[in-house]
Amino acid sequence: LIRKVMYGGRAIDEFDRRVLRTYMNEYMGDFIFDTFQPFYFHRTEDVAYYIPSANEEHPATVGLPVKDAALEYIESLPLTNTPEVFGLHPNAEIGYYTKSARDMWEQLIELQPQSAEASGGMSRDEYIDNTAADIIKRIPQQYDVDKVWKKFGGEAISPTSVVLLQELDRFNRLTLTMSKSLATLRRALKGEVGMSNELDDLSRALYNGQLPPMWRRLAPATKKNLANWMDHFLRRNQLYSGWINDGEPNVVWLSGFSIPESYLTALVQATCRKNGWPLDKSTLYTQVTEWETPEDVNERAHQGCFVTGLYLEGASWDVEKRCLTRQKPKVLIQPLPVMKVIPIESHKLKLQNTFRCPVYVTSDRRNAMGVGLVFEADLSTHEHISKWVLQGVALILNTD
Repeated sequence: LIRKVMYGGRAIDEFDRRVLRTYMNEYMGDFIFDTFQPFYFHRTEDVAYYIPSANEEHPATVGLPVKDAALEYIESLPLTNTPEVFGLHPNAEIGYYTKSARDMWEQLIELQPQSAEASGGMSRDEYIDNTAADIIKRIPQQYDVDKVWKKFGGEAISPTSVVLLQELDRFNRLTLTMSKSLATLRRALKGEVGMSNELDDLSRALYNGQLPPMWRRLAPATKKNLANWMDHFLRRNQLYSGWINDGEPNVVWLSGFSIPESYLTALVQATCRKNGWPLDKSTLYTQVTEWETPEDVNERAHQGCFVTGLYLEGASWDVEKRCLTRQKPKVLIQPLPVMKVIPIESHKLKLQNTFRCPVYVTSDRRNAMGVGLVFEADLSTHEHISKWVLQGVALILNTD
């Protein structure tokens, strides 16, 4: 009741509400008044977080009335709390400061003067022109979507192949925008056309090694810099061309899709058609396999699919026991082995000792509009689920 009254209208995200429920279940209840087994919110060698009793002889509260003793005890607590107090892993603090430093660095880059001279004696315009020319050479040709549509069956095309066509259409729009904008920018640098605001943003992004805003709008969500994004971009092209030439891959690189949830929805739809299941009463569940890389997979997923490219935050994965385990110090993210995604009728799904883990596109997770969540994965655990909830365990498709 306290949770609903205090936070019900503020936490609209279901996973945020799950965190609140867990805090209330872990820290509020009759057990906090148990005199035989005192409850500690958190305890270390240096400090203990608990509710002092009226007759307790705490060094900071000796001889004080109950109210004053409680206030004095609160004042004696540290001003700054470690992540463990809130149920988080110490790595959470490293991640927080790393993100803060990265944000500050990006803002400093934006503030620096755009001088006419670049490194190595090259002018700024020459550097941008060379970068643009290099990217133009790496942009693949447009896909013939109609030709691919006919190759995969025309009107009888499968749901997953429809997703491929949609991805190719989005990819074509991205490559066309990249080619045109870079060609126009090179002309503007030569003085043949005027420099618009969009071209100015493009030149600034290329100079600073960042993803241009006009490309970002047509690409999957990402936090990568330009160099890493280009590697990701070219790998997406390999995914699509391999699918067209060799058929649907046995192990799908999920982060290669602009809208990865559309592929999973199509997977459920195809299975429902095959088995005659009602679509609205079907769902997905997942199993983490023993294969650590796609090359290790030696069987076909006759129902469902294998996916790769998932990264675990907030916990580690025990490959031998195939379950969640405590995160290693200073290891903020860990690649997850190949995962099998299996469509199933909802009433048949009965899972035990399983943590329902959200899967997000980037480490930003989801925004205020709820954009960013792809699906929920089932991860085996030998410990209470509340531990992983409070440690903020999640899967992401793209590293920073």
